[in-house]
Amino acid sequence: MTSHARLVLLAGPSGSGKTHLAEESGLPILDLDHFYRDGDDPTLPRHPTLGIVDWDDPRSWDHEGALAALVAICRDGVAEVPVYDISRDGRVGTRRFELAAHAAFVGTGIFAAELVAPARELGLVADAVVVRRSRLKNFLRRLSRDLRERRKPPLTLVRRGVRLLRAERAVVARQVSLGARPCDRAGTLRALRAADRPPSSSRG
Repeated sequence: MTSHARLVLLAGPSGSGKTHLAEESGLPILDLDHFYRDGDDPTLPRHPTLGIVDWDDPRSWDHEGALAALVAICRDGVAEVPVYDISRDGRVGTRRFELAAHAAFVGTGIFAAELVAPARELGLVADAVVVRRSRLKNFLRRLSRDLRERRKPPLTLVRRGVRLLRAERAVVARQVSLGARPCDRAGTLRALRAADRPPSSSRG
């Protein structure tokens, strides 16, 4: 397909500051974490020790729905996308996502790297980045956010946070293997801002 808008897929571990960096860029943001499947889906993967749905497993996420939304936005500049409430483990509505005057947008989320290969095959991707920052700071940012938003009971959040801290290097390595290039904070912002500039044209 021929895409009209440029897409930057922004991956990274939970708590790495993806949304904040996307907001700093000034680009429209499609939060791909809203494409989680509903918590009452009996096929969802469950964590063997925490006793809850394993929301860090890509199988808990609607890969096809997220890709379809990216295609619609790149083609038409607009799409209806879900609104997901993590504390309620389910979708609570939809919203209209629009590019307006922007030439590019950011698709960000912990599973964004899962879409790099299929989106590239469709010619949608301007860049794909995985945010690489301090593991300890990510742990603290993630725990502070999750407690503030009351996403789950505090003990569950602490236990999950420790598990994610230990697994973070492997998470980043997987996202790189899926086609996202690692960047620090400054490199991520440069990549995002570059995507919104119209490509230079040459005259013969």
